[in-house]
Amino acid sequence: MAKREVLHVKGSNHQNPIPTAVKIGNMVYTSAIIGSDPETGKMPETVEEEVANLFYYMREIMELAGGSVDDIAHLSVLVTDREYKKVVNVEWLKMFPDENNRPARHTTVDNLRDGLRVQVEMTAVL
Repeated sequence: MAKREVLHVKGSNHQNPIPTAVKIGNMVYTSAIIGSDPETGKMPETVEEEVANLFYYMREIMELAGGSVDDIAHLSVLVTDREYKKVVNVEWLKMFPDENNRPARHTTVDNLRDGLRVQVEMTAVL
């Protein structure tokens, strides 16, 4: 097995001893990415800011891994309210404007820990 490279992104710390992401060979896998403020680590007041931060972290992770968002193969999105899917779609279309060059994505309504409205897990192939 290829050596595991742990990727840490400023501001995306977890409450548990879990890395933000790992790269093994040409694959990148994330833990749950939350939309905390990259500078303060605190959750923003609006869901729009929270989602924008999630997409910021995805860009950062892919840059650290040596790739780009074009290498993202799949996203699993968890939302606490189905209406938040519309907010995710705004950032989604900014990041992936070409309908023929988008990753697969699945969105599920779920309970998240207190203060979170949206969470993402990502798989990428470099």
